[in-house]
Amino acid sequence: MCLLVTVFAAITASILWYTHAENDKYLFKVLTAIYWGASLMWLVDAIFEYAELKAAFFQQAPADLLNDTILGLCAVALGLVAWLVVLLIKDPKKVFKKQ
Repeated sequence: MCLLVTVFAAITASILWYTHAENDKYLFKVLTAIYWGASLMWLVDAIFEYAELKAAFFQQAPADLLNDTILGLCAVALGLVAWLVVLLIKDPKKVFKKQ
């Protein structure tokens, strides 16, 4: 579920980046890179876990699915926090430089 949550976030961020590509003042390209990087990380994790568990990989308990979903949502939230930090440092609207 971590993989699915981060892939959906990456697709959403990619759509935002693509629609604002000419004037990317909100740095959606950074958000897109964060989420695609997380998706790649979870994909590698899923490949290695499948290699270890084989068919049992697809037979997870509901509690494990819930934990994976929460972990995916936490990864998306942490990505948003990292993007906001980058956005505040770059200050594209020059809000902090006016003061």
